Amino acid sequence: MASGRVRISAIGLALTVALSGCGERERPGFGPGGVPLESFTAEQIYERGEFELDRNRPDDAAEYFGEIERLYPYSEWAKRALIMQAFAFHRDKDYENSRAAAQRYIDFYPLEDDAAYAQYLLALSYYDQIEEVGRDQGLTFQALQSLRAVIEQYPDSEYARSSILKFDLAFDHLAGKEMEIGRYYLKRKHYAAAINRFRVVVEDFQTTTHTPEALHRLVEAYLSLGLTDEAQTAGAILGYNYQSTEWYQDSYALLTGQGLEPRSVGDNWLSAIYRQTIKGEWL
Repeated sequence: MASGRVRISAIGLALTVALSGCGERERPGFGPGGVPLESFTAEQIYERGEFELDRNRPDDAAEYFGEIERLYPYSEWAKRALIMQAFAFHRDKDYENSRAAAQRYIDFYPLEDDAAYAQYLLALSYYDQIEEVGRDQGLTFQALQSLRAVIEQYPDSEYARSSILKFDLAFDHLAGKEMEIGRYYLKRKHYAAAINRFRVVVEDFQTTTHTPEALHRLVEAYLSLGLTDEAQTAGAILGYNYQSTEWYQDSYALLTGQGLEPRSVGDNWLSAIYRQTIKGEWL
């Protein structure tokens, strides 16, 4: 949530009197019972927005917070309402409008404490739409960029740690997409295409959970093509870094079954990685 200045508070006496009743608003710009919102103060409208959040009606809350921007555009309440509107839209899973409100806050109030929370909400508006691996990865890239902005611009904020964790998960998600496509090609014996995908994981996503499997799949693909140097070297990297995994055991069985062993052989892209990561030869 946002800082203490914008946290949801108890509904005040003024709200109880001025905006009493639970009826629906008849049309935009009017409160319950058709009373024009211009009749109420910014604080009263703000508290009504909090009330709608409290009863799990974030869409109505967002409208009330937006009305404060319209009626009292240069007030302190308008600033507070803008970040709360971004929050309300996000709770309603209206990610596009949440992102827009958060970006407005960043643009208008870049030096305020809640700018960090606005940037975090903007990142979440992408991150929370990442679902199954098979979906288009554009949202994942945007989530990574926005999460990185939180980490780099607000490293001491309470949102930086959460952003780091989510960044790692989103990064892992991208690697998972490469693995999914690589396995598809491997299953259909399109070995060169499969190798290209697994290579991306090994070179660009080496810190993710998918790297051990990617190295094993490289052993499989290279052995299928008769490229034993590359297969052995992939096995050597796998054995050095992930010897306790099932992927190494499977690769070891494949290699020894053909009279080979996991070791760096030849001069190829995998042997370069072996020299760099295992022997420390950055050449």
